[in-house]
Amino acid sequence: MQISDVWIRKVFTGRGDVTVEVELTVENPATGEVLTTRAAAPAGASRGLHEVAYFPEGGIDAALAAFEKLVAPEIVGLDVTEPYSVDGKLEEIDDTYRFEKIGGAVAIATSFATAEAGAASLGIPLFAFIGGAYARRLPLPLGNVIGGGKHSRGLGPDIQEFLVVPLSPPDIYTAVYANAEVHKRVLKQILKVDTSFTGGKNDEGAWTPRISSTTALKILKEVARDVGSEVGVEIGLGVDMAASSLWSGEKYIYKNEGVERSPHEQLQFVSRLIEEFDLIYVEDPFHEEDFQSFAELTEKFRDRLIVGDDLFVTNPERIREGGRARAATGVIIKPDQIGTLLRAHQAVQTARHFGMRIIVSHRSGDTEYRTLSHIAVGFGAEIIKTGIMGGERTAKLNELIRIGEYLGKWGAISRLHL
Repeated sequence: MQISDVWIRKVFTGRGDVTVEVELTVENPATGEVLTTRAAAPAGASRGLHEVAYFPEGGIDAALAAFEKLVAPEIVGLDVTEPYSVDGKLEEIDDTYRFEKIGGAVAIATSFATAEAGAASLGIPLFAFIGGAYARRLPLPLGNVIGGGKHSRGLGPDIQEFLVVPLSPPDIYTAVYANAEVHKRVLKQILKVDTSFTGGKNDEGAWTPRISSTTALKILKEVARDVGSEVGVEIGLGVDMAASSLWSGEKYIYKNEGVERSPHEQLQFVSRLIEEFDLIYVEDPFHEEDFQSFAELTEKFRDRLIVGDDLFVTNPERIREGGRARAATGVIIKPDQIGTLLRAHQAVQTARHFGMRIIVSHRSGDTEYRTLSHIAVGFGAEIIKTGIMGGERTAKLNELIRIGEYLGKWGAISRLHL
């Protein structure tokens, strides 16, 4: 099935950011069969220093021009049933590691749309096209319940995300339901400590009250315990510190708490949170260049998920550096950070080599596409980070339920044995 025509257009993410959507028409020359697929690039508010360039110099108009001039003429005629064939061509066309000529948004939207076309051409689900016949495991949903930091415009706690994840649910529906129940019930507890709270949510659907990080964790722990007891599922707690956004170059600045912490004090603070609230998941506890502090925390808590996002930015070389330093036990995989599914797959393989668990993640400015759910299953991820509420979040969770139904007795949901 060869690409016969391509389009690109401006569309919007769930946060209202302008992004690109790529549409492909593919045709079987022998039968005349024609299929059309499309995909859009998500957009993150908190982008790591080492991510690919989202747009080329000149912004989205330059990205559209680059697609029409450089990309379209080169990919028409390529066979989408050959996995990652277009991804290799995109790297050849751009010839810069950061996709500075065409932009990472163009690259990942094209990569996604091509994978969708390849799967449709073969008559198989996208996750099977990505992961093959042995892609049978569903990831655990990791949901953002209370939000702070950059995602909440500095109006909530200093820590960016307060998270929950079901540890051993019987099926994906129960896992999604448990997270949703925690999100609903947390509001009642928030209103007890912040009576002026009007129900505001951030970009990912997390509540954004004016409370401290400690208060947020106390509320989350209580509600997760109650919901878990009722549903019959143990629910673990986690945080995304997004520490690069707190880092001044010398200290970590917690503006709302009025506290400054040195790297050593940050290590002590995070360690206290892990112990006091039995956190099983800690993402980006230090800034994006501090492999040493990551390694110290990981050595201390090897039975928890110490996860790098800004530290690794889905980059195989940085993951290799972190693996050698034993800096983390988990890695965030965001394909748009690196530009193509081919590169994201290479990042997953590198992380697996060092024994890291895989967390496939959305962006704060995400799209309504279900693609990420299939990527998580195709990559065999233990966890998918999607948020809990909002159309672009539930689209992915509902798709996981459909995939679980499709797999039936042949599928299984991940378990976290920490």
